[in-house]
Amino acid sequence: MTPRERYIETMKFGTPDKIPFSPGGPRESTLKRWRSEGMDDSNQSWWQCVLDATGVVEDKSDIPRADHGVNFLMEPMFEEKVLEHKDGHYIVQDWKGNVCEISDEFDVSYLRNAVDFVTRAWIKCPVESHADWEDMKTRYKLENRYPEDFDDRVKILKQRDYTTAIGLHGPFWQLREWCGFEGLCMFMVEDPEFVAEMANFWMEFVSENLKRVLDAGVIDILFINEDMAYKEKSMISPAMTREFIMPSWTRWSKEAHDAGVSLIELDSDGKVDELIPLMIESGVDVNLPIEVAAGNDIVEYRKMFGKDIAYSGGIDKRCMAKGGQALIDELARNEPVVRDGGFIPGCDHGVPHDVSWPNFVQYSRMLAEMTGWI
Repeated sequence: MTPRERYIETMKFGTPDKIPFSPGGPRESTLKRWRSEGMDDSNQSWWQCVLDATGVVEDKSDIPRADHGVNFLMEPMFEEKVLEHKDGHYIVQDWKGNVCEISDEFDVSYLRNAVDFVTRAWIKCPVESHADWEDMKTRYKLENRYPEDFDDRVKILKQRDYTTAIGLHGPFWQLREWCGFEGLCMFMVEDPEFVAEMANFWMEFVSENLKRVLDAGVIDILFINEDMAYKEKSMISPAMTREFIMPSWTRWSKEAHDAGVSLIELDSDGKVDELIPLMIESGVDVNLPIEVAAGNDIVEYRKMFGKDIAYSGGIDKRCMAKGGQALIDELARNEPVVRDGGFIPGCDHGVPHDVSWPNFVQYSRMLAEMTGWI
């Protein structure tokens, strides 16, 4: 099977030749530790180091790779800048217009990409009033959202033997970036019409911007980022999710499926048991990362929801850090769901720096055996 066929067959509860090998990836602080413990990535990537250490041989292909290049981010972005520096902390403005406080061991660039685990304290968000919203809307015009060579990229993608995904923010994620978590929740209670207006704007913007790439027929996965749960509960009620969030999930899922997209995947940290039925109802095919520390139990979820939804992730990072018998037991716990299909096992979030290189190699080797690679 090609990697594309294997991935889709796995997530569709089919009969793949083996299950995709996806142990999860490290952050910058994790890589620093691994290098100190003997991982030598000076002449190759950390990923090749994992393959060498486990004996996994990836599929080789001469088919060129391309990216669709479709842009959903605000244009123009806000200026990234340090507003204040004192007592070991920066007060910064990020590219999204948020003002927040971070440790001065990092810089503003760390807020652009998740290169490490950066804790921040929120001070001000860009949409705190209706007037702020009128300004924010001007940053989401539909013009110039596609690269000039998009048609050439499509020709390359038509040949693919790998999966292609288009990632975007779900309405909860996006509105929280505009309003802040507390601000959004207060608006949901005190000004629900305003929330509905913002959610509808985002639904329409995404839907319109997706049309051309969906019509091109080169997308396998529509990936929705939607972190909306805590350790024990979702951040908003199922009723609020149904009112403000599900209309976007449902519309995008239908439009993507109608265009031939194989899988709708939705990412949310935290405990998602209240949300999974709403995902299924909305047409979502895959949920991840199934964080164990948040109380998610993938074995129980398979009993509860059957094969109405697939998963990826689900391996407790805390057991990876412990290694030994704790890791053996954790992989054994997940094995029945692996055998049942519709599950690509891997770390239930980014791999943290308390996971040693020897333990990660042990874990990766065991995972490769479980998924049929060695």
